[in-house]
Amino acid sequence: MWEPSIDYLAVCQAVSDIIRTTLGPRSMLKMLLDASGGIVVTNDGNAILRELDIAHPAAKSMIELSRTQDEEVGDGTTSVIVLAGEMLHVAETFIEKNYHPTVICRAYSRALEDAIAVLDKIAMPVDVNDREAMLGLVKSSIGTKFTGQFGDLIADLAIDATTTAGVDLGQGMREVDIKKYIKVEKIPGGQLEDSMVLKGVMFNKDVVAPGKMRRKIVNPRIILLDCPVEYKKGENQTNAELMSEEDWKVLLDMEEEYIKNLCVQILKFKPDLVITEKGLSDMAMHYLSKAGVSAIRRLRKTDNNRIAKACGAVIVNRPEELQESDVGTRAGLFEVKKIGDEFFSFIIECKDPKACTVLLRGASKDILNEVERNLQDAMSVARNILKNPKLLPGGGASELTVSATLKQKSSSVEGVEKWPYEAAALAFEAIPRTLLQNCGLNVIRTMTQLQGKHANGENPWVGVDGRTGDIVDMKERKIWDSYSVKAQTFKTAIESACMLLRIDDIVSGIKKKQAPGSGAPKQPQIETGEDADTEQMIPE
Repeated sequence: MWEPSIDYLAVCQAVSDIIRTTLGPRSMLKMLLDASGGIVVTNDGNAILRELDIAHPAAKSMIELSRTQDEEVGDGTTSVIVLAGEMLHVAETFIEKNYHPTVICRAYSRALEDAIAVLDKIAMPVDVNDREAMLGLVKSSIGTKFTGQFGDLIADLAIDATTTAGVDLGQGMREVDIKKYIKVEKIPGGQLEDSMVLKGVMFNKDVVAPGKMRRKIVNPRIILLDCPVEYKKGENQTNAELMSEEDWKVLLDMEEEYIKNLCVQILKFKPDLVITEKGLSDMAMHYLSKAGVSAIRRLRKTDNNRIAKACGAVIVNRPEELQESDVGTRAGLFEVKKIGDEFFSFIIECKDPKACTVLLRGASKDILNEVERNLQDAMSVARNILKNPKLLPGGGASELTVSATLKQKSSSVEGVEKWPYEAAALAFEAIPRTLLQNCGLNVIRTMTQLQGKHANGENPWVGVDGRTGDIVDMKERKIWDSYSVKAQTFKTAIESACMLLRIDDIVSGIKKKQAPGSGAPKQPQIETGEDADTEQMIPE
């Protein structure tokens, strides 16, 4: 008789229980000690699981889930784990009754298809340019996070940043490259309220010669270079023998001449600001400052790309190839400011910038890190809406609707698959149930009310307001979720549950310890399947 391995189901539930308390606006924070001994305080599901040190293979695959979710849509990392854990939990009874996993998986896949169909049905389109709606959406994503208490602040930042850096692909599609064109600069000090999205970019550099060069330029002409402005060093080491003193002088003159030519070529275009990714010699500095041009050297390539996007310049590889069209003129102001004890250069007030910097201020490093994580989630949500402008109710309403619809459909499912199908329908209720638990409400009573409201299917938008625990219409409270996040959550959770159910045995590929003195090379020790269920697995 086929015998499933139930212990890994327990493991996956343990992972899911760790994360469970961090779902919803009334969620708890976890304090983690990371590998380097630092402290992370967060309730971002992915950030917590990233730091967990788990030996059990099944648990590892649960952790992968939340990572996938984070990379794919950026939000819903907690829900995925809770949902997958619940799917496995309801499957346990069937496995004990000797149902075959393939049957359960078949039922689950069917439930998934129907669930996505329900989502399609209740989704409502959103106008990307309607700021109110966008704010509501992003806020429901951050409402559950630490920065929820600062209200619209982070939501505003996220929407500003993503709408700035968005690129139209045509056909109403917008692509936003958060990684490349939105830089988050964290500067400790000040208040969170001082955070803002710059209409342009900033970077942690000062001009080369602070005393001589201008530190504030209005409407600067900007030239971006990718080459060193200094005498070119040979690729390989060469020795030159000089016979007379004049030769030495000629050599020096040649160097000087070379740099002078470089600078002349650059100055031909009357720039106000020259920025290079490589070095800039003293000689060149002298020529540039004499012409009243500010210069910045050794800039990160990524920063340079962002400046190019913001002010409309083209990064040039050789000064000889400069053209008028390569000069960036769209910036309104170049300024060097001192924040804290460091100098930062701002290139701001750009016309129609395609890249931006989000400037975060806050009391401590921990707060800044958490705010940055929340901002990443918020920006991902804003990006998802720009990509796929459809809304679903938050607060567990979508899950309840799906659950109610699947329950009705389950009566038409033929054969053995009916029961697992119904169980999958029940599993979706894990999300609203967890929300209620985290609010500290009477779970059973409230869940029954909610189920009653959804059973007749008249208003699919009824859900839990995670803050107060009231049963309300999500449209009124503006608690929304983006369609792509929800759909991705369901898909990831159910598919992974199917995969884990198919595991019937964990076989270790590592040899057992050899008898001492046999002189064999020591194998690295990794826990095997049998002893993987020991206490060391999950930190209490």
